Amino acid sequence: MVNSSDFGNRLQKIIDFYNISATELSNQISFNRSTISHLLSGRNKPSLDFVMKVLQKFPEVELYWLLNGKGSFPAVKSTPNSILTLSKNKLPTEKEDHLTKEVDFSEVISNSINDTDIDRIVIFFKNGTFKSYKN
Repeated sequence: MVNSSDFGNRLQKIIDFYNISATELSNQISFNRSTISHLLSGRNKPSLDFVMKVLQKFPEVELYWLLNGKGSFPAVKSTPNSILTLSKNKLPTEKEDHLTKEVDFSEVISNSINDTDIDRIVIFFKNGTFKSYKN
């Protein structure tokens, strides 16, 4: 469960990092200024819509860090564990930017040791929804 006062502190770190005011944050993510104020004070817990808008607007913010303080801010670029798990034969080099590189998942899956290695594939969409495929 999200601790309201800790969430407010993390939200304040985002505001400070981007050197913006709470009002400017509310404008950038299209949320009421009063909502931002209530979150900063720890009065309210964030809605899913609020969290998704922050994540979409500020790519340096990690979901787990924002919700419960685990991870880092700003986010450190790294190769996702799921890609490393699926692609055992070829690890990306430091020069490869996994955020912009397109991956042919049919090739990754066919290169896995056997079909039982993959338990689930989850695809996340920009609108905040996801689709999960289980073996």
